[in-house]
Amino acid sequence: MALATDEVAFVVRLCADHGVPVIPYGVGSSVEGHVLAPRGGISLDLSGMNRVLAIHADDGDAVVEAGVTRKQLNDALKGTGLFFPIDPGADATLGGMAATRASGTNAVRYGTMKDNVLATTTVLADGRVMKTGGRARKSSAGYDLTRLLVGSEGTLGIMTELTVKLHPIPEAISAAVCTFPDIDSAVQAVIQTIQLGVSVARIELLDALSLKAINLFSKTTLAEAPTLFFEFHGSPAGVAEQAETVQAIASDLGGADFEWATRPEDRSRLWQARHDAYFACLQLKPGCRCFPTDVCVPISRLAECIAETQADIVQVQIPIALFGHVGDGNFHLVVLVDRDNPQDMAEAAWVGTRVVERAIAMEGTCTGEHGIGLGKRKYLTAEHGEVAVDVMRALKSALDPQNLLNPGKILPER
Repeated sequence: MALATDEVAFVVRLCADHGVPVIPYGVGSSVEGHVLAPRGGISLDLSGMNRVLAIHADDGDAVVEAGVTRKQLNDALKGTGLFFPIDPGADATLGGMAATRASGTNAVRYGTMKDNVLATTTVLADGRVMKTGGRARKSSAGYDLTRLLVGSEGTLGIMTELTVKLHPIPEAISAAVCTFPDIDSAVQAVIQTIQLGVSVARIELLDALSLKAINLFSKTTLAEAPTLFFEFHGSPAGVAEQAETVQAIASDLGGADFEWATRPEDRSRLWQARHDAYFACLQLKPGCRCFPTDVCVPISRLAECIAETQADIVQVQIPIALFGHVGDGNFHLVVLVDRDNPQDMAEAAWVGTRVVERAIAMEGTCTGEHGIGLGKRKYLTAEHGEVAVDVMRALKSALDPQNLLNPGKILPER
């Protein structure tokens, strides 16, 4: 376990001298095989680098080591009036979140990690330590190396420190749950909300199977029907206006049982149930394995993409739950399989391929937030084209000529 940047640099230099691959590790919450070692090597555990180094409340930023988790940072921010909003559900490390360009439920308002990382300290493949970015909110100086590293999944460098943006805690927060007669009506409510410019903080879609799983797992009593979870941030007047607009939209589309959660404990219980959806779905098929996948499309294509995906789901026998951060066009499938059952595996592969190809055809992406890792390398060329992938390979070769940093991830085989 590394405890400082110079220790990481020392280990990386040794590995470079002996041709040993290095796989960075945070808490292991990624889902596309990012921390696996298909070519051997060492796992470099950064979870011990867990110090919050500085909080600059006046400037709205914090400097943290890569092993700091999002909950740990928000605990450290208590009393400052600020919070770190990126919430992928798991209590992931900030380094891992930056490496996978994570986002989550708040992305529709606060953006993703690429929007909230200002600077990094990064160890390169030869052990040199590089500083990128800075605390200024904008800069026109040179290449944007910070943005290059965020989302590189540990293949271009190992981020050991991050400077991240902080945001003011809203004066008023209100959450609501609304059920709909069908998925299409719920998605149409999302599209109209976004197109009207309503500044919601979160909009989450859950299908009936997801709600059934959540009720069993979290002991909740939510209606087992297509449902939207909303959260509104702002001034009391602003939150009331947002809520009124969204409630009117939902009502016009058949939304019912608009239930409010304004107390902090009620909101926490609601969002914890949402974050537990993945683990809840695992209980639907005891002994199963889960193949989670996610895609993201332009908001105008979201209803079409989900409708066609649902048409695929009804053609297979395996349980598949659908939920997602639909405010930015992102949704997930939780595909449950018995790995020893060839039919289960074939159906999972078919559904996974179909949803990805559909998203790319709709000018979307094969992954909105899970990353490429091992699982989605084969789709990278279809999404970006040969020329772009060649440029990615050139960058990888320039920064890691021995291919020792998390090899086998992101880039497809030639």
